[in-house]
Amino acid sequence: MKTTSPGQSPAPAFFSPELAGRTRDSSLQLAGGKVAFWTYEPVQVTPGTRTILVIHGFRGDHHGLLRVADQLPEMRIIMPDLPGFGSSDAFGSGEHTVPGYGAFITEFMAALGLGPDTVLLGHSFGSIIAAHFVAAHPGAVNPLVLINPIAAPALEGPKGVMTRLAVLYYRLAARLPRPLGLALLRSPAIVRVMSETMAKTGDRDLRRFIHGQHHAYFSAFASRDSLLESFTASVSSHVAEVAGSLTLPVLLIAGEEDEIAMLPDQHRLAALLPDGELQVIPGVGHLIHYETPEPAAGYIRRFLKDHPA
Repeated sequence: MKTTSPGQSPAPAFFSPELAGRTRDSSLQLAGGKVAFWTYEPVQVTPGTRTILVIHGFRGDHHGLLRVADQLPEMRIIMPDLPGFGSSDAFGSGEHTVPGYGAFITEFMAALGLGPDTVLLGHSFGSIIAAHFVAAHPGAVNPLVLINPIAAPALEGPKGVMTRLAVLYYRLAARLPRPLGLALLRSPAIVRVMSETMAKTGDRDLRRFIHGQHHAYFSAFASRDSLLESFTASVSSHVAEVAGSLTLPVLLIAGEEDEIAMLPDQHRLAALLPDGELQVIPGVGHLIHYETPEPAAGYIRRFLKDHPA
């Protein structure tokens, strides 16, 4: 238990006390290895209770979306660690590609008996996986929610130079001797620079929390090869290339200051969707799930109310 000195403010709580009581951790054997997943049961089942399957972003795991899940206590939320990340094994066979992860979603949903009334939510790289899955499997889920969606090619536009440098970084780390490659990938300095760059909040406690989350979970990957494959997939595809095939209702939640999934691209993506809605959260970048979970959850709740099962 944390204590405070006289006159010292208590440390802020970034999760509600109820979240632990809602949490159930599980695992199953899929895709040639163990898949770890967490279920957050609703505090109370209501007519608006839905099951939401959450797909996290690159180098993340289920921890990243916890603050959003915490803000949706009336929902049943299922969050796997994608194969190759967190506590899940890498694929036993086949590469870590967008179609490969799509096949994983199919197998995972079948194993858990998740039907077409399941809501699919993807963040960042998870938005690519989710969108391509829906395009390839119309009717498998309904509706679709994308947070910080990757709306345009990563190798084009203003961010193309930085993306190419990142490609070199991951390729170099994969080719160096294993100890050197892992040290490069897990370098606390590099992780901190990335975290500082993406965080937009001026709240010192929240920034400290975000940096702690990245330090704790950003380096939880199965192998250098699986990480390189996933990174290659993350910069080789985007949501807009399948936007016309997403005929179900789609909610986009974008950050006004997102330097990875930039706002002009979000507006262009929204215009391509047959049934899309774009909500922009001011003052936040690519870390909506950490910095502004309350408004994100509010948009999700309203969207699901407008599009019931």
